[in-house]
Amino acid sequence: MSTSELHSSIIALVSLASGIASKHPDMGLCQLDKLRHIGINDAQINTVIEIARHIRDEASQKLDYTFDQKAGMSSKNESTNEEASGNSCCSTTNNGQSCC
Repeated sequence: MSTSELHSSIIALVSLASGIASKHPDMGLCQLDKLRHIGINDAQINTVIEIARHIRDEASQKLDYTFDQKAGMSSKNESTNEEASGNSCCSTTNNGQSCC
């Protein structure tokens, strides 16, 4: 393997996370099987899934907030909208896992 090639486990983890975050219909199930087959433990896989879901949900909240602001709609949940309007590039999941 050359220094520019990523290990197959890293590629599978990235693919799993991006599939979840992008709401891909296959949901990364193929990558999940591959990761288990090559011996990546469930705790590591679960961390990737947690972060991907957090990023997906955060993106949705920010899009909804921006739409509501431009549409002149009142917010349904002020605390969610306050978080969505933030400019933080790094947040944590509900379990405290850093996304950075």
